[in-house]
Amino acid sequence: MSETMTATQTTTAAQGEYLLEVDDLKQHFMVSSGFLKSRPLKAVDGVSFKIRPGETLGLVGESGCGKTTVGRTLMYLYEPTGGTIVFDGEPIKSRKSVKNLRLQAQMVFQDPYSSLNPRMTVGDIIGEPLDVHKLYKNKAERTARIHELMQAVNLSSEHATRYAHEFSGGQRQRIGIARALAVNPKFIVCDEPVSALDVSIQAQVINMFEDLQKELGLTYLFIAHDLSVVKHISTRIAVMYLGKMVELADANTLYNHPIHPYTESLLSAVPIADPRQERQRQRIVLEGDVPSPLNMPSGCAFRTRCKYATEQCAAETPPFTDRGGEHFVACWNK
Repeated sequence: MSETMTATQTTTAAQGEYLLEVDDLKQHFMVSSGFLKSRPLKAVDGVSFKIRPGETLGLVGESGCGKTTVGRTLMYLYEPTGGTIVFDGEPIKSRKSVKNLRLQAQMVFQDPYSSLNPRMTVGDIIGEPLDVHKLYKNKAERTARIHELMQAVNLSSEHATRYAHEFSGGQRQRIGIARALAVNPKFIVCDEPVSALDVSIQAQVINMFEDLQKELGLTYLFIAHDLSVVKHISTRIAVMYLGKMVELADANTLYNHPIHPYTESLLSAVPIADPRQERQRQRIVLEGDVPSPLNMPSGCAFRTRCKYATEQCAAETPPFTDRGGEHFVACWNK
């Protein structure tokens, strides 16, 4: 029998088994709907997941599904509308807990061009977290740490006095990664960190993420829309659609045995290197447009594009249930 992921199960997980526990996370933004009127845009609406120490959870979905909002809300760049976040056994509620979170968790942003201050040298960009959290005793120790971080991401320490605009996109992203590593974090939110880079550079950056994970014992939430990239780096993969999580499973299980119709469609669009297999397989093309998050369909948000939709799908939102082996799915008919 399928088992629903509930708040009770989240809070009663074995102590120390998970580094991050997210239960029923909501992020709603109020948007104008007319003269002096506003209504909520449900960017993230009831997302739950857990991440074990040292693993990588890939988070995928179409643009606008709420992936980045999840990452930013975890880092408290946005105040959550609802739900709970527990990091390393500590509920994140007070200012003190948020400050402690930012000492142990960092974020690498999508755009290496806009996420770096053009008026600061590379050394000052990387050293800023050290300054904020007062993690050095003197300037010599600060400089040594900056050079160490630059070498960790394969940048020459001689370039510490240069500015970000003097570097390529791949080098700028390495600067952003070095900045994230400055506080010796346990956890990093990687928000589409390679989507703005050339394919050849993407592979180098992905390999560096994996090497750093092995060397430093890092845990990642890896947000991306490229499913081939996510499969390469992820231990488990979660799929989002219109603010909700529709499937979560081990990476190999999700790719080889997807259950949710939306996941099946996404995977059918991933190119296959073998031309013969590529010609033989059938692409699952979804009909209709993605609904507006301001006018969400009743029940299952995916039902307007799903060939399996029934009256129950319109009447009730499907629960996120374990189909066995920690393979969670939100669907009535699959």
